[in-house]
Amino acid sequence: MTESKQIYKCLVCGNVVEVLHTGAGELVCCGQPMALMAPKAAEEGNEKHLPVVAELPANVCRGKDGVKIKVGEQAHPMTEEHHIEWIEIITADGKSGKKFLKPGDLPEADFYTRMSAVGARAYCNIHGLWEVKIPAQS
Repeated sequence: MTESKQIYKCLVCGNVVEVLHTGAGELVCCGQPMALMAPKAAEEGNEKHLPVVAELPANVCRGKDGVKIKVGEQAHPMTEEHHIEWIEIITADGKSGKKFLKPGDLPEADFYTRMSAVGARAYCNIHGLWEVKIPAQS
């Protein structure tokens, strides 16, 4: 059974899909079941993949209406061979937004929202899906 927001990858051709609606079926590509990409929440290896979330400065965004999400405390590589494909914000109302990146871009994105950010995800073309949860602010 699939669940909304899950990410699956075909281990044959590399297709990546996100589930939009929960369903009972199995996702298949190239004649084989697709692999569920479980989000990683702790760094491993030399590259840094975890999204880092910070409020946008007031001169960029009026009030608390935005966040900047960077991938890694030190910028993740953005080469043709190894790069972040997308960055996603998840808000308190359960909605999300993505920014798609390409090699050469900075591994960061600004998101403008009045809702609190409760999570962020990033997808590396080599190392897969990474996610952080943001504690509720009182």
